[in-house]
Amino acid sequence: MKKFLLILIPLSMILFSCSDQKADENPFFVEWNTPFGAPPFDQIHEDHYLPAIEEGIRQHQAEIDAIVNNAAAPTFENTIVAYDQAGGLLRRISPVFGGLRSAETNPRLQEIARETTPMLSAHYNSIRLNEDLFERIQAVYNQRHDIGLDREQLNVVEKMYRDFERGGAALPENKREQFKEISQRMSMVSLQLSENQLAENNAFQLIIEDEADLSGLPSHVIAAAAEEANRVGLEGKWVFTTAFPSRVPFLQFADNRELRKEMLMGYVNRGDNDNENDNKELFIELMMLRQQMSEMLGYNNYAEFFTSVQMAENPQNVYDFLYRVWEPALARSKREKADMQAIIDREGKGYKLEAWDWWYYAEKVRKEKYDLDDDEVKPYFTIDNVKRGNFMLANKLWGLTFEARPEVPVYHEEVEAYEVFDRDGSHLAILLIDPHPRPGKRSGAWCGTYRSGAWEDGEWVSPIVTIVMNFTRPSGDKPAMLSWDETTTYFHEFGHAVHNFFAQGRYRRTSRSVPRDFVELPSQILENWAGEPELLKTYAIHYETGEPIPDELIERLQRSEHFNQGFINTEYLAAAILDMDWHTTKITEDTDVNEFERASMERIGLIDEIIPRYRTTNFGHIFGSGYAAGYYVYRWAGVLDADAFFAFKESGDLFNQQMAEDFRKYILANNAIYEGMDAYVRFRGQEPDIVPFLIQKGLK
Repeated sequence: MKKFLLILIPLSMILFSCSDQKADENPFFVEWNTPFGAPPFDQIHEDHYLPAIEEGIRQHQAEIDAIVNNAAAPTFENTIVAYDQAGGLLRRISPVFGGLRSAETNPRLQEIARETTPMLSAHYNSIRLNEDLFERIQAVYNQRHDIGLDREQLNVVEKMYRDFERGGAALPENKREQFKEISQRMSMVSLQLSENQLAENNAFQLIIEDEADLSGLPSHVIAAAAEEANRVGLEGKWVFTTAFPSRVPFLQFADNRELRKEMLMGYVNRGDNDNENDNKELFIELMMLRQQMSEMLGYNNYAEFFTSVQMAENPQNVYDFLYRVWEPALARSKREKADMQAIIDREGKGYKLEAWDWWYYAEKVRKEKYDLDDDEVKPYFTIDNVKRGNFMLANKLWGLTFEARPEVPVYHEEVEAYEVFDRDGSHLAILLIDPHPRPGKRSGAWCGTYRSGAWEDGEWVSPIVTIVMNFTRPSGDKPAMLSWDETTTYFHEFGHAVHNFFAQGRYRRTSRSVPRDFVELPSQILENWAGEPELLKTYAIHYETGEPIPDELIERLQRSEHFNQGFINTEYLAAAILDMDWHTTKITEDTDVNEFERASMERIGLIDEIIPRYRTTNFGHIFGSGYAAGYYVYRWAGVLDADAFFAFKESGDLFNQQMAEDFRKYILANNAIYEGMDAYVRFRGQEPDIVPFLIQKGLK
């Protein structure tokens, strides 16, 4: 049985450098005697980060030096395990600093990030390019098959060796300094791109003064816009922003076509406004740096570098997959376009459908074809109902239970903390839920950890997991009611959280190590259960009547499951192909961002009425390295999740306990032993079939 342990770092084990702050004045330098060892957010202030990071770097370097200077011959324990465990103080600081920079940033945090990013980049580069350290790791790697390692130990050795190779350690000495400079500059450019995007998100406001311009908008959307206006000091007006809960309802329901255009263009042109936050030149620089780095490591381009360690293996396999889905998606979107144009013509509007009309007329199609109104559905999907649905699903599959823990420190009053219990009632994790948009929060939704689960001195230290969203807020006397898209997003991020709950490898490097085009399987598969009647009727409860969602409405929801799938898949695939084009093309400083994007979309035949889900200048997924040349992974993993869910359906038991346990074992928990296709086949018994995916997306 796992044991829960607080992270306690005795002061006697911390080596302090000269600092303006005494140890007892900086929370990062003392024990966290908080419930469950959670970060004491209320005690951590901006001025604590810089000295803590500086001390963390110093301690980490001392640990690396100790490994390198060890007179004993390199072994698995004194080199691989020692390196895997090094950097404890930085592991404590970085999740807090990084988490708040994404979810609750401010100008001071951004300033500190600009100061510490090159510092940390230089530090990690000095480690990755440390020839003596690499020689010790290489020595263990070369004898790995002869020293009695088990499968997990073998994996950590091979991955660590590969990390150093990909980090430039095998480069000739005269190339390492250039590689280091490229890496450090890439980190700064990525940071600036993201900061510019946040500034652009916050800068756009659609301010409405004439009540007539609100025609068509539901009352709760109008109320939310009035509340936003009050928040920014524009009482008596209505303010709409680029945040999803504000932008999308406006595009869906606003009758004023010119204002719909203003809203959409404000969103898609972020980072492309030729102002101080413009991202075009920075993005070109990032592409050139990635190309240089890839070539130095022996790859033709960054996409080749990225995919070489993914399930896809190479860029051509990615393109082949994307094009296979692109053709039916584009064909379906053209049929959807025709349906909407028919409504425009029938209404005698006298204009051709444009991008800013799509959401608006799609709603009309939904009502005509499926007799379904988004506002009819939303009262069943309050944010608390959807949260309860996620908890119920985790209970039905794996026996998990959740208990609110208001005593756990949080970084914002809207954040909720829950203790997660395993099937046997033992403590499993802490979950933080941060649901609504704020000016200091980046757009989108994500899952992260403030502490990863790990083994410390033979004891299991449980994870502290966070899911962060930008969902509709409560308005007036009405609760936050989620759209179906927001509902499935909640299940998606919760799936990532479950993955973090269960991952339990012995070594940090491999505990939750999966290919990027596999990591979306645990999240996306949970979306499938969200709309199943067996689960729906337990959580979709009308907030006024207390009645569960009726069968008749469920039937209409299911009939509409392929609604707008041409658009949804086409805009996604267009962005994924654009990402691949950027990372397979040799970019020069003369490359024009907008012309490149136009040519890319023209080549694949994207229709004018659809804009890629992300344009280059606001494509936050690829500003950092996580999804660069990897935005395709959501649909790649979609094949896995559709096939896996089909297995549950095929078994005749939507909550098949044996399959759920196999999924936990092979897909979620033992990533240090099984990964990628090996893990999937062990769960499923066969490789995935693409047909369930195509059927699910309405493309077959």
